[in-house]
Amino acid sequence: MSGIVVEIGGMPVCLTTDDPALVEMLEDRYAGFTTTHPVAEPLQLRIDLVPGLASGADDVRVTRTNGRWLFERSDFVAEWWPQSGQGTLRQALANPYSVDTVLRILHSVTLVPQGGFLLHAASAIRNGRAFVFSGISGAGKTTISRLAPPDVTLLSDEISYIRPCEGRYCAFGTPFAGELAKVGENVNAPLDTVYLLAQGPENRRDPVTPAEAARALLRNILFFAEDPKLVELVFRAALDCVARVPVYRLTFVPDPSVWETIG
Repeated sequence: MSGIVVEIGGMPVCLTTDDPALVEMLEDRYAGFTTTHPVAEPLQLRIDLVPGLASGADDVRVTRTNGRWLFERSDFVAEWWPQSGQGTLRQALANPYSVDTVLRILHSVTLVPQGGFLLHAASAIRNGRAFVFSGISGAGKTTISRLAPPDVTLLSDEISYIRPCEGRYCAFGTPFAGELAKVGENVNAPLDTVYLLAQGPENRRDPVTPAEAARALLRNILFFAEDPKLVELVFRAALDCVARVPVYRLTFVPDPSVWETIG
């Protein structure tokens, strides 16, 4: 049994498996987010290959029973015990795609009690400040990322990692890439502004009400669990975030000049 430690958002997860080829794939997939430093108590996820495995569910299903989480999709079945910080993943094929989905789910359910969340959004750092760009598919997340000037550090063009740190919210880089097929940098910065994207005839930013901002965030928070208590915590996290971080609607034309409006 061998493996790697993947650290995203300051949360290390040790991935172990008997398959050397899968280890190599994971090292390549999470390059920049693996650590060789000793980690005192990383979360543990054992990966077993089960050829022919099929759960019968095309969509992800996440449920909790008696303290145990169950993550299912047609290509994997994962169990997670939060009290011990350990879990198992059974997947049909030796590829990183099932692992990637399970890590997103695992981070989402672990972040929520901490007041954080994964957001369907691009994010980047400029001059020591993090900016998040949220919107539905086609709103312009990839475009904003592609138009970024050289002094901008991309955190993600697809899944942004937001959580409280030292009395404020911070945005962290993730390896969860979107259309750019480029993983983010493994760095973080205080969250300066959240932008709700809308393409239009000019570059303009307009303030939005806290209620509108919270609704927009809730529409784009990645959360798969069918769990009322955690759903309530997601709602509270969105309200707290928009109360502490400025939110604007950013109308923009697909031109690098938009970054003069962003900050």
